[in-house]
Amino acid sequence: MSTAYAASAEGAAQAASMWAEPTIWVAVSFVIFVVLFAKPAWNFATSALDKRIMEIESSIEEATKLCEEAQDMLAGYKRKIAEAEQEAEDIVAQARDEAKVLKDRIAMDMETSLKRREKLAMDKIQQAETEATAEVRALTSEIALSAAHQLLADNVKGDKADELVDGAIQELPENWNGAFVLGSK
Repeated sequence: MSTAYAASAEGAAQAASMWAEPTIWVAVSFVIFVVLFAKPAWNFATSALDKRIMEIESSIEEATKLCEEAQDMLAGYKRKIAEAEQEAEDIVAQARDEAKVLKDRIAMDMETSLKRREKLAMDKIQQAETEATAEVRALTSEIALSAAHQLLADNVKGDKADELVDGAIQELPENWNGAFVLGSK
């Protein structure tokens, strides 16, 4: 019975010495820290990105409406051409020549105008996509910098903390080299 007691006492002493190790407590505190701060940071980032996605979608919808209006105008211009052709058939031979010249000029002007409006709509869509991409990248970088700053500020104290935080913040954009893209790891 004394051997069993000694073995259990020795096991208890080993377990107690394991909990006395600073490494175990650092690991436990790190896990608690990650559990407490990972979800709020993730929620903040996803809600900000969702909001920006909504704005981008509304810009794209607006550009699509402009494109549809241009298509409606094209259909209206085509109807006008058809009416002009009917009128031209009723006019005498001399007037037919004048109507044909007028029709050709109107058709060319309408096509030019339509192409210009369609190009404007496509340029606006491209610009909205470019701006959205730039804003999402900037917002993501800002969130990452803020999170890194907060982590360092919470974990390191004193003069050394100030020195480490300032150095890390200055080096962070250089280390990224613009390679941080939404969805990349």
